[in-house]
Amino acid sequence: QLQLVESGGGLVQPGGSLRLSCAASEFTRGYVFIGWFRQAPGKDREGVSCISMRDSSTLYQDSVKGRFIITRDNTKNTVDLQMNSLKPEDTATYYCAATRWVSSCLTQISSYESWGQGTQVTVSS
Repeated sequence: QLQLVESGGGLVQPGGSLRLSCAASEFTRGYVFIGWFRQAPGKDREGVSCISMRDSSTLYQDSVKGRFIITRDNTKNTVDLQMNSLKPEDTATYYCAATRWVSSCLTQISSYESWGQGTQVTVSS
């Protein structure tokens, strides 16, 4: 099974930036989407952004559009999430995940087969 490891979380002040990275053991086994998800205490896990491994098309949750950017690097087997203009409401544990098939990469969370262990992002002054 695909192994995913997130890194890059931490504590940042409102308005600051963080770059999360998702490193995969490999992306060559037919995984078609990589997604970033987050879960705040007491809340459901939600999709933040996802990227197609075929054509690099992307989707973003409305609340992060214009602030977050998802990119992939096939040579390094990584998918990064650049997070700018961070807000306290962005505080959560962030996870990356991979799926071989999904019709809506941002909302069909149950379709994702492989998950990382998560990295904590805290936005606070």
